[in-house]
Amino acid sequence: MLGNWLKTSILMAGIVALFGTVGAALGGAGGMLIALAIAAAMNAYAYWFSDTAVLKMYNAQEVDESSAPQFYRMVRELAQNAQLPMPKVYIIDEAQPNAFATGRNPEHAAVAATTGIMRILSERELRGVMAHELSHVKHRDTLISTISATMAGAISSIAQFGMLFSGGDRERNVHPAVALLIMILAPIAAMLIQMAISRSREFEADRAGAEISGDPTSLAAALKKIHDYAHQIPLETAEQHPETAQMMIINPLSAGGIKGLFSTHPDTEERIARLMAMVH
Repeated sequence: MLGNWLKTSILMAGIVALFGTVGAALGGAGGMLIALAIAAAMNAYAYWFSDTAVLKMYNAQEVDESSAPQFYRMVRELAQNAQLPMPKVYIIDEAQPNAFATGRNPEHAAVAATTGIMRILSERELRGVMAHELSHVKHRDTLISTISATMAGAISSIAQFGMLFSGGDRERNVHPAVALLIMILAPIAAMLIQMAISRSREFEADRAGAEISGDPTSLAAALKKIHDYAHQIPLETAEQHPETAQMMIINPLSAGGIKGLFSTHPDTEERIARLMAMVH
């Protein structure tokens, strides 16, 4: 666990360093100030409102013990196992099997599952999935992913407006070819770092989720089922908002083209192998 946290810290430092490097190269003092102000505003909004925004985006419906008794009680038991406050529980009316967690901290957390995942998984498999999501809550991964996503977005903004920022400062004026190269490569570098952060957190959530549920085999079986179904059944909201893909337990995007190259999730077979290794 310590190794994963160290890796995440290094990657987060990398994305901050990239932010500063791009801003210094293209923006000068004035551009950096503007970019930092934009980034601060984006992060503040994401911290306070990203959970409600994404739940609304997916038309998630909150449930309780009277409307979804079995599912709600399952989450409550797992939250107690994980020594977490009871999160809000949501169901999303979508055929694709998937699930995610959101919220700025364990006291303001929510977990959501699609109707598709509740149909195809056994009770033990669903327990494994929800334990995985609660481990994201426990380790505050939702906040880490939000910050990395907004920083990556801010880097892209700096790169796009870099020419504008640099034009007014002759000492920092950048050759157009260099500026163009930074505009192209900086967002890709930010995306790669963001992907690495997301992938390292998924491995840790699998491990911790298996401990919370006490059943790594069922979580491994669930991952295989979800992976097989998710690539056959589209999730239109995720396709329209690919920045939300990193939240899901399995990549919800169609595997073709550029989206397949920049997957935010580690290889499912490797995740399963790591879980099965916990049994032996």
